[in-house]
Amino acid sequence: MRITFPIITLCKGGAQRMLAELVNRLAAKGHDVKILMPSYGIVEYSISVPVIRVSGTLPLAAEYPLSDVIVSNFYTTVDSAAQASKIGRGKHARLSLCYEPPFLKDNFISFKTYHVTKNLFVLSKWQQDIIFLNHGIRGHIVPVGISPEFKNLGNRVPHDAIQVSAILRKPEGGYSWHRDQNYLIEQLHKVMMAVPSIKVNLIIPPTEFAESPSLQQLKNAPWLNVYTPANDFELNYHLNHTDIFVSSSLYDSASMPGLEAMKTGAALVTTYSGGNMDYCRNGQNCLISHRYEDKLHANVIQLVNNTPLRNRLAQEGMKEAQKWTWDRSAALFEAGLQRM
Repeated sequence: MRITFPIITLCKGGAQRMLAELVNRLAAKGHDVKILMPSYGIVEYSISVPVIRVSGTLPLAAEYPLSDVIVSNFYTTVDSAAQASKIGRGKHARLSLCYEPPFLKDNFISFKTYHVTKNLFVLSKWQQDIIFLNHGIRGHIVPVGISPEFKNLGNRVPHDAIQVSAILRKPEGGYSWHRDQNYLIEQLHKVMMAVPSIKVNLIIPPTEFAESPSLQQLKNAPWLNVYTPANDFELNYHLNHTDIFVSSSLYDSASMPGLEAMKTGAALVTTYSGGNMDYCRNGQNCLISHRYEDKLHANVIQLVNNTPLRNRLAQEGMKEAQKWTWDRSAALFEAGLQRM
């Protein structure tokens, strides 16, 4: 198949990683895959397919190459793809990497983009249900995957200080409010006050750290260790020095950081965020609570003090994470495209 993806940016992030993994794997399967991207778009992932730069914010319909399928994603890419489809450049499918209306501005625009094409791919059962409830379209689930770079290196030392880690993203710009990061810092501080012997680590993408004054201020807090891994190898290193990984996200179509941490052998403590219910089972492979319960710090403290429970959750988490491969994701996406 000839498949074209209009993509705004491929900077570090879960949605962008999924796009990068899918385009590379579809190309490896023999498909003719192209990316259309604005001239200012960032590419921070290794891409094996042609990236065609366009002068505007989004490609014009006439700029799309003749394709079998055009795959839009973020809501701003939908109209461009739909217009190209109308002039015969290819069937239009949408890969919804997040359900934008409830948590991003301009929801009066993004909501209507879910009425443009019936060919819809989503990341989780939770996202599938929300979109079906609001728009009557039942999307085809393509789950996220975890890179083989993430693995348990076996270097945790049983009697060392317990290390508790979390990932932070740049708050400036309004795209990370759903991560509830102020609450996360507050909860981690409560854990530190209750158990001063632990180490608390914040993991931040380096570009976002360099751009964010608020994130840079955290480096001055004496109780926090801030790390800015440049790639998966370095991130895997830090996750392998993590005993308990903490997430405070409230709203995710899929939540990759928790899965990545699970795959390295860290025990996961998280809030309910919707999409993480496809892999989280409370008390079996993680501890999960709803935000209103205000139990995040208590669950972390429980695992700090209960080594057998922490180890059991970590082992079950690793087993679960093994199922989440990018090869599975690409195979399901390819099958869905071929059924259109």
